[in-house]
Amino acid sequence: MQLKTQVLVLGGGPGGYTAAFRAADLGKQVTLVERYPVLGGVCLNVGCIPSKTLLHVANVLNEARELSPAGINFVEPEVNLGQLREWKNKVSSQLNTGLAALAKQRNVTVVNGTGKFVSDTQVQVESQLIEFEQAIIAVGSQPVKIPSFPNDDPRLMDSTDALNLEDIPKKLLIVGGGIIGLEMATVYNALGSKITIVEMQDQIIPGCDKDLVKPLMTKIKKDYDNIFLDTCVKSIEPATDGLKVTFEGKSAPESEVFDKVLVAVGRRPNGLLIDAGKAGVNVDERGFIPVDKQQRTNVKHIFAIGDVVGNPMLAHKATHEGKIAAEVIAGMATGWQALTIPSVAYTDPEIAWMGLTENDAKAQGIDYEKAAFPWAASGRSLSIGRKEGVTKLLSDKKTGRILGAGIVGTHAGELIAEAVLALEMGATVEDLALTVHAHPTLAETLGLSAEMIEGTITDLFIKKR
Repeated sequence: MQLKTQVLVLGGGPGGYTAAFRAADLGKQVTLVERYPVLGGVCLNVGCIPSKTLLHVANVLNEARELSPAGINFVEPEVNLGQLREWKNKVSSQLNTGLAALAKQRNVTVVNGTGKFVSDTQVQVESQLIEFEQAIIAVGSQPVKIPSFPNDDPRLMDSTDALNLEDIPKKLLIVGGGIIGLEMATVYNALGSKITIVEMQDQIIPGCDKDLVKPLMTKIKKDYDNIFLDTCVKSIEPATDGLKVTFEGKSAPESEVFDKVLVAVGRRPNGLLIDAGKAGVNVDERGFIPVDKQQRTNVKHIFAIGDVVGNPMLAHKATHEGKIAAEVIAGMATGWQALTIPSVAYTDPEIAWMGLTENDAKAQGIDYEKAAFPWAASGRSLSIGRKEGVTKLLSDKKTGRILGAGIVGTHAGELIAEAVLALEMGATVEDLALTVHAHPTLAETLGLSAEMIEGTITDLFIKKR
Protein backbone atom coordinates (compact mmCIF):
# COMPACT_ATOMS: atom_id res chain seq x y z
CA MET A 1 0.00 0.00 0.00
CA GLN A 2 1.16 3.54 -0.73
CA LEU A 3 -0.10 6.77 0.77
CA LYS A 4 0.73 10.31 -0.31
CA THR A 5 0.59 13.26 2.04
CA GLN A 6 1.74 16.87 2.22
CA VAL A 7 2.99 16.69 5.80
CA LEU A 8 4.11 13.53 7.57
CA VAL A 9 4.53 13.67 11.34
CA LEU A 10 6.53 10.79 12.79
CA GLY A 11 5.46 10.33 16.40
CA GLY A 12 2.15 11.05 18.12
CA GLY A 13 3.30 12.39 21.48
CA PRO A 14 2.56 15.92 22.76
CA GLY A 15 4.91 17.49 20.23
CA GLY A 16 3.83 15.26 17.36
CA TYR A 17 0.08 15.58 17.69
CA THR A 18 0.39 19.31 18.32
CA ALA A 19 2.41 19.69 15.13
CA ALA A 20 -0.06 17.57 13.17
CA PHE A 21 -3.11 19.44 14.43
CA ARG A 22 -1.54 22.87 13.88
CA ALA A 23 -0.48 21.96 10.33
CA ALA A 24 -4.00 20.71 9.60
CA ASP A 25 -5.48 23.92 11.00
CA LEU A 26 -3.24 25.82 8.58
CA GLY A 27 -4.69 23.95 5.62
CA LYS A 28 -2.20 21.12 5.16
CA GLN A 29 -3.03 17.49 4.40
CA VAL A 30 -1.46 15.63 7.32
CA THR A 31 -0.59 12.03 8.12
CA LEU A 32 0.42 11.17 11.68
CA VAL A 33 2.39 7.98 12.39
CA GLU A 34 2.27 6.59 15.95
CA ARG A 35 3.73 3.31 17.23
CA TYR A 36 1.16 2.99 20.05
CA PRO A 37 -2.42 2.00 19.17
CA VAL A 38 -3.52 5.34 20.66
CA LEU A 39 -2.22 8.91 20.44
CA GLY A 40 -0.41 10.67 23.24
CA GLY A 41 3.01 9.03 23.16
CA VAL A 42 5.11 8.32 26.23
CA CYS A 43 3.82 11.35 28.14
CA LEU A 44 0.15 10.47 28.03
CA ASN A 45 0.42 6.67 28.11
CA VAL A 46 3.46 5.79 30.22
CA GLY A 47 4.79 9.08 31.55
CA CYS A 48 3.49 12.49 32.62
CA ILE A 49 -0.22 11.76 32.93
CA PRO A 50 -0.21 8.35 34.69
CA SER A 51 2.57 9.50 37.02
CA LYS A 52 0.64 12.63 38.01
CA THR A 53 -2.47 10.51 38.54
CA LEU A 54 -0.57 8.30 41.00
CA LEU A 55 1.07 11.33 42.59
CA HIS A 56 -2.40 12.71 43.31
CA VAL A 57 -3.18 9.48 45.17
CA ALA A 58 0.11 9.78 47.06
CA ASN A 59 -0.67 13.38 48.04
CA VAL A 60 -4.11 12.45 49.38
CA LEU A 61 -2.62 9.60 51.43
CA ASN A 62 0.12 11.85 52.80
CA GLU A 63 -2.27 14.69 53.63
CA ALA A 64 -4.53 12.30 55.54
CA ARG A 65 -1.58 11.07 57.61
CA GLU A 66 -0.34 14.60 58.28
CA LEU A 67 -3.66 15.73 59.80
CA SER A 68 -3.11 13.92 63.09
CA PRO A 69 -1.57 17.00 64.80
CA ALA A 70 -4.87 18.78 64.10
CA GLY A 71 -6.76 16.02 65.92
CA ILE A 72 -7.98 14.27 62.78
CA ASN A 73 -7.02 10.61 62.62
CA PHE A 74 -7.86 8.18 59.82
CA VAL A 75 -7.60 4.42 59.85
CA GLU A 76 -4.82 3.00 57.66
CA PRO A 77 -6.21 2.82 54.11
CA GLU A 78 -6.66 -0.40 52.15
CA VAL A 79 -5.10 -0.16 48.70
CA ASN A 80 -6.74 -2.15 45.91
CA LEU A 81 -3.93 -2.19 43.35
CA GLY A 82 -6.07 -3.59 40.55
CA GLN A 83 -8.66 -0.86 40.98
CA LEU A 84 -5.95 1.80 41.27
CA ARG A 85 -4.36 0.65 38.00
CA GLU A 86 -7.76 0.68 36.32
CA TRP A 87 -8.45 4.20 37.55
CA LYS A 88 -5.02 5.40 36.36
CA ASN A 89 -5.54 3.84 32.94
CA LYS A 90 -9.00 5.37 32.68
CA VAL A 91 -7.54 8.86 33.04
CA SER A 92 -5.16 8.22 30.14
CA SER A 93 -7.84 6.59 28.00
CA GLN A 94 -10.11 9.63 28.38
CA LEU A 95 -7.36 11.79 26.91
CA ASN A 96 -6.62 9.18 24.22
CA THR A 97 -10.26 9.34 23.15
CA GLY A 98 -10.18 13.11 23.06
CA LEU A 99 -7.07 13.16 20.86
CA ALA A 100 -8.58 10.63 18.45
CA ALA A 101 -11.64 12.86 18.11
CA LEU A 102 -9.48 15.94 17.50
CA ALA A 103 -7.54 14.09 14.78
CA LYS A 104 -10.80 13.04 13.12
CA GLN A 105 -12.25 16.56 13.28
CA ARG A 106 -9.15 17.88 11.53
CA ASN A 107 -9.07 15.09 8.92
CA VAL A 108 -5.62 13.99 10.09
CA THR A 109 -4.87 10.47 8.86
CA VAL A 110 -3.47 8.35 11.70
CA VAL A 111 -1.29 5.36 10.82
CA ASN A 112 -0.30 2.97 13.61
CA GLY A 113 3.10 1.35 13.52
CA THR A 114 6.82 2.08 13.68
CA GLY A 115 8.03 4.34 10.89
CA LYS A 116 11.49 4.40 9.30
CA PHE A 117 12.83 6.55 6.50
CA VAL A 118 13.40 4.94 3.11
CA SER A 119 14.45 8.19 1.41
CA ASP A 120 14.10 11.94 1.92
CA THR A 121 10.50 11.73 0.66
CA GLN A 122 9.35 8.31 1.93
CA VAL A 123 8.74 6.55 5.22
CA GLN A 124 7.95 2.85 5.62
CA VAL A 125 5.40 1.95 8.30
CA GLU A 126 5.08 -1.82 8.54
CA SER A 127 3.75 -2.81 5.09
CA GLN A 128 2.72 0.71 4.12
CA LEU A 129 4.88 3.20 2.23
CA ILE A 130 4.09 6.85 2.86
CA GLU A 131 5.31 9.51 0.44
CA PHE A 132 5.56 13.04 1.83
CA GLU A 133 6.42 16.55 0.76
CA GLN A 134 7.55 17.70 4.20
CA ALA A 135 8.10 15.78 7.44
CA ILE A 136 8.33 16.48 11.15
CA ILE A 137 10.32 14.03 13.28
CA ALA A 138 8.84 13.75 16.78
CA VAL A 139 10.00 10.31 17.90
CA GLY A 140 10.83 11.21 21.49
CA SER A 141 13.08 9.27 23.85
CA GLN A 142 13.26 6.15 26.00
CA PRO A 143 14.66 5.27 29.46
CA VAL A 144 18.39 4.67 29.64
CA LYS A 145 19.27 1.05 30.34
CA ILE A 146 22.62 0.15 31.93
CA PRO A 147 23.96 -2.86 29.98
CA SER A 148 25.70 -4.48 32.97
CA PHE A 149 22.44 -4.64 34.96
CA PRO A 150 20.14 -7.71 34.70
CA ASN A 151 17.61 -5.95 32.47
CA ASP A 152 15.71 -9.18 31.73
CA ASP A 153 14.85 -9.62 35.42
CA PRO A 154 11.30 -8.32 36.08
CA ARG A 155 12.43 -7.09 39.50
CA LEU A 156 14.58 -4.48 37.74
CA MET A 157 12.26 -1.70 36.57
CA ASP A 158 12.36 1.39 34.40
CA SER A 159 9.84 4.23 34.75
CA THR A 160 7.32 2.49 32.48
CA ASP A 161 7.46 -0.68 34.59
CA ALA A 162 7.10 1.35 37.78
CA LEU A 163 3.94 3.01 36.48
CA ASN A 164 2.41 -0.40 35.74
CA LEU A 165 2.16 -0.83 39.52
CA GLU A 166 2.33 -4.63 39.49
CA ASP A 167 2.93 -4.76 43.25
CA ILE A 168 4.24 -2.68 46.16
CA PRO A 169 7.73 -3.93 47.04
CA LYS A 170 8.67 -3.85 50.72
CA LYS A 171 12.15 -2.54 49.92
CA LEU A 172 12.63 -0.44 46.79
CA LEU A 173 15.93 1.00 45.58
CA ILE A 174 15.79 3.90 43.15
CA VAL A 175 18.95 4.43 41.13
CA GLY A 176 19.02 8.12 40.22
CA GLY A 177 17.97 11.09 42.32
CA GLY A 178 16.52 13.12 39.46
CA ILE A 179 12.92 14.19 38.90
CA ILE A 180 11.59 10.86 37.56
CA GLY A 181 13.17 8.81 40.34
CA LEU A 182 11.97 11.14 43.08
CA GLU A 183 8.42 11.27 41.72
CA MET A 184 8.26 7.47 41.72
CA ALA A 185 9.74 7.46 45.23
CA THR A 186 6.88 9.74 46.33
CA VAL A 187 4.29 7.33 44.93
CA TYR A 188 5.77 4.11 46.27
CA ASN A 189 6.57 5.58 49.68
CA ALA A 190 2.95 6.70 50.10
CA LEU A 191 1.77 3.22 49.12
CA GLY A 192 4.00 1.55 51.72
CA SER A 193 7.43 0.82 50.23
CA LYS A 194 10.61 1.49 52.18
CA ILE A 195 12.64 3.70 49.87
CA THR A 196 16.38 3.98 49.33
CA ILE A 197 17.76 6.47 46.79
CA VAL A 198 21.27 6.43 45.35
CA GLU A 199 22.61 9.42 43.41
CA MET A 200 26.08 9.85 41.88
CA GLN A 201 26.19 13.62 42.43
CA ASP A 202 26.32 15.55 45.70
CA GLN A 203 22.63 16.50 45.70
CA ILE A 204 19.28 15.25 44.50
CA ILE A 205 17.86 16.92 41.37
CA PRO A 206 21.26 17.96 40.03
CA GLY A 207 21.04 21.23 38.13
CA CYS A 208 18.55 22.76 40.53
CA ASP A 209 19.80 25.27 43.12
CA LYS A 210 20.68 23.53 46.37
CA ASP A 211 18.60 25.88 48.52
CA LEU A 212 15.47 24.90 46.56
CA VAL A 213 16.25 21.21 46.98
CA LYS A 214 16.93 21.52 50.72
CA PRO A 215 13.28 21.54 51.98
CA LEU A 216 12.51 18.40 49.93
CA MET A 217 15.72 16.73 51.12
CA THR A 218 14.90 17.54 54.74
CA LYS A 219 11.44 15.96 54.41
CA ILE A 220 12.38 12.79 52.55
CA LYS A 221 15.36 12.09 54.84
CA LYS A 222 12.74 11.55 57.55
CA ASP A 223 10.41 9.52 55.33
CA TYR A 224 12.84 7.28 53.42
CA ASP A 225 15.15 4.55 54.69
CA ASN A 226 18.31 5.93 53.07
CA ILE A 227 19.53 8.56 50.62
CA PHE A 228 23.07 7.91 49.43
CA LEU A 229 24.72 10.85 47.64
CA ASP A 230 28.12 10.78 45.90
CA THR A 231 27.43 7.08 45.48
CA CYS A 232 27.16 4.76 42.49
CA VAL A 233 25.87 1.24 41.95
CA LYS A 234 28.74 -1.10 41.00
CA SER A 235 26.60 -4.14 40.24
CA ILE A 236 23.15 -5.71 40.57
CA GLU A 237 22.91 -9.47 40.87
CA PRO A 238 19.73 -11.59 40.90
CA ALA A 239 19.19 -13.60 44.08
CA THR A 240 16.38 -15.79 45.35
CA ASP A 241 15.30 -13.22 47.94
CA GLY A 242 15.65 -10.15 45.70
CA LEU A 243 18.27 -8.15 43.84
CA LYS A 244 21.66 -7.87 45.51
CA VAL A 245 23.06 -4.39 44.91
CA THR A 246 26.72 -3.49 45.45
CA PHE A 247 27.49 0.16 46.16
CA GLU A 248 30.52 2.42 45.94
CA GLY A 249 30.34 5.51 48.13
CA LYS A 250 31.30 6.99 51.47
CA SER A 251 28.15 6.38 53.49
CA ALA A 252 26.64 3.44 51.59
CA PRO A 253 26.96 -0.19 52.70
CA GLU A 254 29.02 -2.55 50.59
CA SER A 255 25.86 -4.34 49.45
CA GLU A 256 22.17 -4.72 50.25
CA VAL A 257 19.26 -6.82 48.95
CA PHE A 258 16.11 -5.14 47.63
CA ASP A 259 12.79 -6.58 46.51
CA LYS A 260 12.86 -4.35 43.43
CA VAL A 261 15.14 -1.77 41.85
CA LEU A 262 13.99 1.16 39.71
CA VAL A 263 16.61 2.55 37.35
CA ALA A 264 15.90 6.23 36.63
CA VAL A 265 19.20 7.61 35.35
CA GLY A 266 17.82 9.59 32.44
CA ARG A 267 16.44 9.18 28.95
CA ARG A 268 18.05 8.85 25.54
CA PRO A 269 16.65 10.15 22.24
CA ASN A 270 15.28 7.81 19.57
CA GLY A 271 17.00 9.51 16.65
CA LEU A 272 19.11 6.47 15.78
CA LEU A 273 16.07 4.18 15.46
CA ILE A 274 14.36 5.70 12.41
CA ASP A 275 17.00 5.28 9.66
CA ALA A 276 17.23 9.06 9.39
CA GLY A 277 20.47 8.66 7.46
CA LYS A 278 18.53 7.29 4.49
CA ALA A 279 16.82 10.68 4.30
CA GLY A 280 20.15 12.48 4.65
CA VAL A 281 19.25 13.81 8.12
CA ASN A 282 22.19 14.32 10.47
CA VAL A 283 21.96 12.43 13.77
CA ASP A 284 24.75 12.60 16.36
CA GLU A 285 26.23 9.59 18.16
CA ARG A 286 23.82 10.00 21.09
CA GLY A 287 20.73 10.04 18.87
CA PHE A 288 20.02 13.78 18.90
CA ILE A 289 19.04 15.57 15.68
CA PRO A 290 20.44 19.13 15.35
CA VAL A 291 17.92 21.78 14.25
CA ASP A 292 17.85 25.54 13.70
CA LYS A 293 15.51 28.07 15.33
CA GLN A 294 12.75 27.05 12.93
CA GLN A 295 13.13 23.34 13.90
CA ARG A 296 14.59 22.56 10.47
CA THR A 297 17.17 19.79 10.15
CA ASN A 298 20.02 19.88 7.63
CA VAL A 299 17.48 18.61 5.07
CA LYS A 300 15.39 21.72 4.38
CA HIS A 301 11.99 19.99 4.08
CA ILE A 302 12.45 17.76 7.17
CA PHE A 303 11.96 19.18 10.66
CA ALA A 304 12.48 17.73 14.14
CA ILE A 305 11.00 18.59 17.54
CA GLY A 306 10.85 17.44 21.16
CA ASP A 307 13.19 15.14 23.06
CA VAL A 308 15.02 14.11 19.90
CA VAL A 309 16.38 17.64 19.31
CA GLY A 310 17.90 18.08 22.76
CA ASN A 311 17.39 18.97 26.40
CA PRO A 312 15.33 19.77 28.31
CA MET A 313 13.23 16.71 27.51
CA LEU A 314 9.89 18.20 28.50
CA ALA A 315 6.46 17.85 26.93
CA HIS A 316 5.72 21.57 27.06
CA LYS A 317 8.91 22.30 25.14
CA ALA A 318 7.89 19.75 22.48
CA THR A 319 4.43 21.25 21.99
CA HIS A 320 5.89 24.71 21.49
CA GLU A 321 8.38 23.38 18.97
CA GLY A 322 5.62 21.42 17.20
CA LYS A 323 3.68 24.60 16.51
CA ILE A 324 6.81 26.33 15.21
CA ALA A 325 7.56 23.50 12.75
CA ALA A 326 3.97 23.41 11.48
CA GLU A 327 3.82 27.18 11.04
CA VAL A 328 7.13 27.31 9.18
CA ILE A 329 5.88 24.55 6.85
CA ALA A 330 2.76 26.64 6.24
CA GLY A 331 4.90 29.61 5.24
CA MET A 332 4.60 31.66 8.40
CA ALA A 333 7.51 33.76 9.68
CA THR A 334 8.10 32.16 13.07
CA GLY A 335 10.88 30.63 15.12
CA TRP A 336 12.03 29.72 18.61
CA GLN A 337 11.63 32.80 20.81
CA ALA A 338 10.90 31.41 24.28
CA LEU A 339 13.11 33.11 26.87
CA THR A 340 12.72 30.31 29.39
CA ILE A 341 11.30 26.81 29.82
CA PRO A 342 10.00 26.03 33.32
CA SER A 343 10.96 22.78 35.05
CA VAL A 344 8.85 21.07 37.71
CA ALA A 345 9.49 18.15 40.05
CA TYR A 346 6.07 16.90 41.20
CA THR A 347 7.47 15.61 44.46
CA ASP A 348 6.16 16.35 47.95
CA PRO A 349 6.88 19.24 48.31
CA GLU A 350 6.99 20.24 44.63
CA ILE A 351 9.96 22.14 43.20
CA ALA A 352 9.67 24.47 40.21
CA TRP A 353 12.14 26.83 38.65
CA MET A 354 12.54 28.97 35.54
CA GLY A 355 14.97 31.39 33.95
CA LEU A 356 18.44 31.80 35.38
CA THR A 357 19.38 29.63 38.35
CA GLU A 358 21.58 31.09 41.03
CA ASN A 359 24.28 28.56 40.12
CA ASP A 360 24.22 29.84 36.52
CA ALA A 361 24.24 33.49 37.59
CA LYS A 362 27.35 32.95 39.70
CA ALA A 363 29.09 30.96 36.97
CA GLN A 364 28.37 33.70 34.42
CA GLY A 365 29.46 36.50 36.73
CA ILE A 366 26.06 38.22 36.57
CA ASP A 367 25.45 40.94 39.14
CA TYR A 368 22.08 39.99 40.61
CA GLU A 369 19.74 40.66 43.52
CA LYS A 370 18.17 37.76 45.39
CA ALA A 371 15.23 37.34 47.71
CA ALA A 372 13.93 34.15 49.30
CA PHE A 373 10.59 34.49 51.04
CA PRO A 374 10.03 31.72 53.65
CA TRP A 375 6.61 30.13 53.59
CA ALA A 376 6.75 29.96 57.39
CA ALA A 377 5.68 33.62 57.11
CA SER A 378 2.78 32.78 54.76
CA GLY A 379 -0.64 32.57 56.39
CA ARG A 380 -1.94 30.36 53.57
CA SER A 381 0.97 27.94 53.86
CA LEU A 382 0.62 27.68 57.65
CA SER A 383 -3.13 27.13 57.36
CA ILE A 384 -2.57 24.02 55.24
CA GLY A 385 0.15 22.70 57.53
CA ARG A 386 3.00 23.12 55.04
CA LYS A 387 5.49 25.73 56.22
CA GLU A 388 8.61 24.25 54.61
CA GLY A 389 8.25 26.16 51.33
CA VAL A 390 10.38 28.95 49.89
CA THR A 391 9.86 31.36 46.98
CA LYS A 392 13.09 32.71 45.50
CA LEU A 393 13.45 35.54 43.01
CA LEU A 394 16.53 36.72 41.09
CA SER A 395 16.72 40.11 39.37
CA ASP A 396 19.28 42.18 37.51
CA LYS A 397 20.94 44.49 40.01
CA LYS A 398 21.03 47.45 37.62
CA THR A 399 17.73 47.21 35.74
CA GLY A 400 15.57 45.30 38.22
CA ARG A 401 14.42 42.94 35.46
CA ILE A 402 13.51 39.46 36.59
CA LEU A 403 16.18 36.90 35.68
CA GLY A 404 14.88 33.74 37.34
CA ALA A 405 12.70 32.27 40.03
CA GLY A 406 12.42 29.08 42.04
CA ILE A 407 9.61 27.81 44.23
CA VAL A 408 9.53 24.83 46.56
CA GLY A 409 6.27 23.98 48.25
CA THR A 410 2.68 22.94 47.65
CA HIS A 411 1.53 23.56 44.05
CA ALA A 412 4.89 25.06 43.05
CA GLY A 413 4.32 23.79 39.52
CA GLU A 414 1.20 25.94 39.21
CA LEU A 415 2.73 28.99 40.88
CA ILE A 416 5.79 29.22 38.63
CA ALA A 417 3.60 30.32 35.68
CA GLU A 418 3.40 33.91 36.94
CA ALA A 419 7.19 34.12 37.09
CA VAL A 420 7.50 32.70 33.56
CA LEU A 421 5.09 35.31 32.21
CA ALA A 422 6.88 38.07 34.12
CA LEU A 423 10.22 37.12 32.56
CA GLU A 424 8.73 36.80 29.07
CA MET A 425 7.14 40.26 29.39
CA GLY A 426 10.36 41.86 30.62
CA ALA A 427 8.84 42.69 34.01
CA THR A 428 10.86 44.11 36.89
CA VAL A 429 10.69 43.31 40.58
CA GLU A 430 8.84 46.62 40.99
CA ASP A 431 6.16 45.34 38.58
CA LEU A 432 5.72 42.20 40.66
CA ALA A 433 5.81 44.05 43.97
CA LEU A 434 3.13 46.50 42.80
CA THR A 435 0.87 43.75 41.46
CA VAL A 436 -1.95 43.19 43.95
CA HIS A 437 -2.06 39.49 44.85
CA ALA A 438 -5.03 37.93 46.62
CA HIS A 439 -4.54 37.22 50.33
CA PRO A 440 -4.09 34.70 51.77
CA THR A 441 -2.66 32.76 48.83
CA LEU A 442 0.53 30.93 48.01
CA ALA A 443 0.77 33.04 44.85
CA GLU A 444 1.37 36.20 46.87
CA THR A 445 4.76 34.82 47.95
CA LEU A 446 6.12 35.91 44.55
CA GLY A 447 4.97 39.47 45.20
CA LEU A 448 6.44 39.32 48.70
CA SER A 449 9.78 38.13 47.31
CA ALA A 450 9.76 41.13 44.97
CA GLU A 451 8.99 43.40 47.93
CA MET A 452 12.03 41.97 49.73
CA ILE A 453 14.28 43.09 46.87
CA GLU A 454 12.50 46.47 46.64
CA GLY A 455 12.83 47.00 50.39
CA THR A 456 9.10 47.59 50.84
CA ILE A 457 8.10 44.36 52.59
CA THR A 458 6.21 44.58 55.88
CA ASP A 459 5.52 40.87 56.37
CA LEU A 460 9.17 40.40 57.37
CA PHE A 461 11.66 42.69 59.09
CA ILE A 462 14.76 43.15 56.96
CA LYS A 463 17.50 45.48 58.13
CA LYS A 464 18.31 48.31 55.76
CA ARG A 465 21.61 47.99 53.95
